[in-house]
Amino acid sequence: MAGVVNIRRDVDDKFYRYRMPVLLTKIEGKGNGIKTVVPNMSDVARALSRPPTYPTKFFGCELGAQTSFDEKNDRYIVNGAHDATKLRELLDGFIDKFVLCKSCKNPETDLIITKNEEIIRDCKACGERTGVDMRHKLTTFIVKNPPKNPKKSKSKKAGGSESPNGSHADGGASPFDGDAGAESDDELTKRIRAEAAELNTEAAIAKEDWSVDTSAEAVKARTKAAESAMANLTMGGDDDSDDDADSPYSQLGRWAQENRDGGPVEVYKKAEELGIAKKHKSVQVLAQSLFDENIVSQITIYAPPIQKERLVGVGYPSLIPSVPKILMAFYQVDILEEEVIKQWGTHVSKKYVDKDTSKRVRKASEPFLKWLDEAEDSDEDGDE
Repeated sequence: MAGVVNIRRDVDDKFYRYRMPVLLTKIEGKGNGIKTVVPNMSDVARALSRPPTYPTKFFGCELGAQTSFDEKNDRYIVNGAHDATKLRELLDGFIDKFVLCKSCKNPETDLIITKNEEIIRDCKACGERTGVDMRHKLTTFIVKNPPKNPKKSKSKKAGGSESPNGSHADGGASPFDGDAGAESDDELTKRIRAEAAELNTEAAIAKEDWSVDTSAEAVKARTKAAESAMANLTMGGDDDSDDDADSPYSQLGRWAQENRDGGPVEVYKKAEELGIAKKHKSVQVLAQSLFDENIVSQITIYAPPIQKERLVGVGYPSLIPSVPKILMAFYQVDILEEEVIKQWGTHVSKKYVDKDTSKRVRKASEPFLKWLDEAEDSDEDGDE
């Protein structure tokens, strides 16, 4: 396997970050058909951030030899027999003329062709733009075969496409580093800025006041808001457009919470006053507003059909164990019929609450449902 060397071979620093594979050669053929193949030209060119055709053509210009490229099969050929040492020296010349920044001698440059067909080295390190010697024969080839547009290639980096000068921008080796996984200065800067932005966001979140006011007034206010929200929940049916804070249903819910001792007559009068006495949704709102954890004793006072599942499962989850008593109270005052209760108990519904809550409420009702079944069996035995 070929080793790596500094892109600037005149630099002896072993920690020099810009590195490339050692150029390899292979002689093929005999007589007039002899040729020199550079098997790792693509890797070398990728390290230089240049298309592999550029240095190959440069060799041909300097040696006065014909060159050929088969990019599909990754074969770059210079006619004639040329040893590796000679081609490495020529590669140094290519790097000096068409890669290194003329100002800072940094290899991190892009080639830009102007409207006047002049070739400029755009340095990403110092920002200088320096021209190349347009008298060299390679310039004609570069103008006719320009490098890819840097702006277009940047948008493809995430997909592992090639960079402006043929280097891959995926998780492979960096164009200017012999070690896999290294990043260019541009990419490193972008990553640092992105991480800094995330840190700023986390710092802002940390500075927010996450404490909760636990004073008696604050707790009372939150409780009242929650009760009001429960009273204003949409339970389905008509008048869905009247769910705002000033709707008749909201007014009825607030009035019922404040006048629980007024009795059923007063409740009906208030509903009639608001023009919603005959709306089934009024009954549902009242069920959320009038009943609390003492629902079993309150049923004998307020006996309209109510939506029991949401009240118990969501409003007062501590009442779930008391579901059999609540059902018995409704059953005894003839609000709920046996068939309705049995059908409700065997079908889990997500219409008003989540599925888990519905299951827990129905699970708690099993003793009462069992009692209904046993009572029915006893009646049948008595008839026989």
